[in-house]
Amino acid sequence: MSVIQVRPATLRDAKAIAEIHVAASQDAYKALLPAAALDAMSVQKRQAFWREAIDLCEPQVLVAHLDNKIMGFVGFDRSRDKGTPATTGEVWAMFADPVHWDKGVGLALWDAARDGLQEEGCTKATLWCYLRNERALRFFELAGFKRELGSARTSEVGGARVEEIRLHRSLV
Repeated sequence: MSVIQVRPATLRDAKAIAEIHVAASQDAYKALLPAAALDAMSVQKRQAFWREAIDLCEPQVLVAHLDNKIMGFVGFDRSRDKGTPATTGEVWAMFADPVHWDKGVGLALWDAARDGLQEEGCTKATLWCYLRNERALRFFELAGFKRELGSARTSEVGGARVEEIRLHRSLV
């Protein structure tokens, strides 16, 4: 039986990461964002973004794979939120290929990101999640994250207004 492995992303992984980012977003957000916005998502633009992130290590990017087939990725680093202590880390993005949902990819990625944040000296982790993304909220709450009351904000994505909430958990 094969076990999901997690390793640092390389520039060669950028296209697979972009394809997963687009596919997972289009599936997970179909009830949240307009179809036109989802259809306009570009693997090429996402690939350029992730190549730069991997090259600059901002955020740190890890990929989950099974027999060298990439199944998902996570990007994490220090929190981007103003006023947070240097010991607060953030999961910037975490996506699994929809064909691998509910197969342990998210857990493998979270475990690796948590270890990476702890190695960086972080004692707390945060992330932002769409309020209506029930699958993601359920996953992160099972991973020990709690909704941060009073953190809700509204963003415009693809012409639609979506509410996000920050989640947090201790790493110690």
